[in-house]
Amino acid sequence: MAKPMTYTAHTRAVLVLGLPLIGGHLGQVAIQITDTVMLGWYGGEALAAVVLASSYFFILFIVGSGFAWAVMPMVAAAAEADETVQIRRVTRMGMWLSFLFACAAKAHMAASGPALVMLVQEPALAAQAQSYLSILGWGIIPALGVMVLKSYLAALEHTRIVLWMTLAAAVVNAALNYVLIFGHFGAPELGVRGAAIASLVMHVLSLAVLVLYARAVFPEHALFQRLWRPDWGAFAQVFQLGWPIGLTSLAESGLFIATAIMMGWLGTLPLAAHGIALQIASLTFMIHLGLANAATVRAGRAHSRSDRVHLRRGGVVVIVLSVVFSAVTIFAFLTWPELWIGLFLSPDAEARPQILAIGVSLLAMAALFQLADGLQVLALGLLRGVQDTRAPMILAAGSYWICGMPASYYLGFTLGWGGVGVWLGLVIGLALAAVLLMWRFWRRPVWGMAAPA
Repeated sequence: MAKPMTYTAHTRAVLVLGLPLIGGHLGQVAIQITDTVMLGWYGGEALAAVVLASSYFFILFIVGSGFAWAVMPMVAAAAEADETVQIRRVTRMGMWLSFLFACAAKAHMAASGPALVMLVQEPALAAQAQSYLSILGWGIIPALGVMVLKSYLAALEHTRIVLWMTLAAAVVNAALNYVLIFGHFGAPELGVRGAAIASLVMHVLSLAVLVLYARAVFPEHALFQRLWRPDWGAFAQVFQLGWPIGLTSLAESGLFIATAIMMGWLGTLPLAAHGIALQIASLTFMIHLGLANAATVRAGRAHSRSDRVHLRRGGVVVIVLSVVFSAVTIFAFLTWPELWIGLFLSPDAEARPQILAIGVSLLAMAALFQLADGLQVLALGLLRGVQDTRAPMILAAGSYWICGMPASYYLGFTLGWGGVGVWLGLVIGLALAAVLLMWRFWRRPVWGMAAPA
């Protein structure tokens, strides 16, 4: 029997796999931050409208991504067992499921304006948000295709292409935003619609790059030959593993979307400040998400060969890495909040002092949930690696919605704490999820390598 890897070797392996994934996630957030910064400079109302629209897009995107996330542990396990046919089967059907969901989501976004008005948002903001989504809605089709191929490549430990592709996409998006939002170089000034066009182009180009790379590097998988042919067995496998992941992501993202809606009830300026603070918190969260992706791949491979020691040591390593980074970000958020919030606002913006004051208090709340948010996403990543998704879905949804959401409303509106109270409810929901999901991973029958629940 081979000698178990040391903790140092585990750390090195996690970082080699995870750092490009982290960079890719940071690049993705950089795209969102670019939109936020440029629209913040364009105008506060445009920024608030895109905060609503992006939240609407993201909640549909994250549900559809459940099928892409399911591809990752399944491909990792198949690669460990050297099952080339299974790799092709599950990746293709991940594409099928993602495409079907994307078509349904596109139709839903076409009616987003009235839906946002029903959620007590200002009609003018809802109209701008629908204008944005009428264009970007088409982008969910290539965006979900990108997610499937990212999961496929990550499971095969080809993560550098994901990093470089995402960074290139961020540059393209920023350049197109500059031209189309403000009307530079003779282009029309399109505002929020220009930001939507830039994002759509970026998603299409990203998919094209990953398709060409997959065909060139892994021709033996033949992913795109006879892609139109169904494989109902693999379709069912990906669906059964993926739908709980999608609903878990919906429960978590829905918690954040609901807070955006509640911040909208407080007014345009609190909503704009919320969007900025959330973008900053999302940037640091990508570190934890990249570690969670690495944990999924390595746990999937360990689970495939029933290596309990490897699985346990790998879990310890990613948790320690997450805690260390959380300590660094908590210090940064509490020490220099004005610096981070101010980056998103024009120096001469009329509402700058009000947005800055609100945003600083929200960033303090974001510092509180850094540790909890990182631990809960790591636990989800480890559990997905051992293909355990249904019980975590219940634990997470209960934490977010039975505890976190009522706490946000009670603290924000009943007690009158405003935005700080709304965000403190997030902290409570995420902390409970972290405790329950970590308990699930360390106490479940995975250590006996039983079938996933």
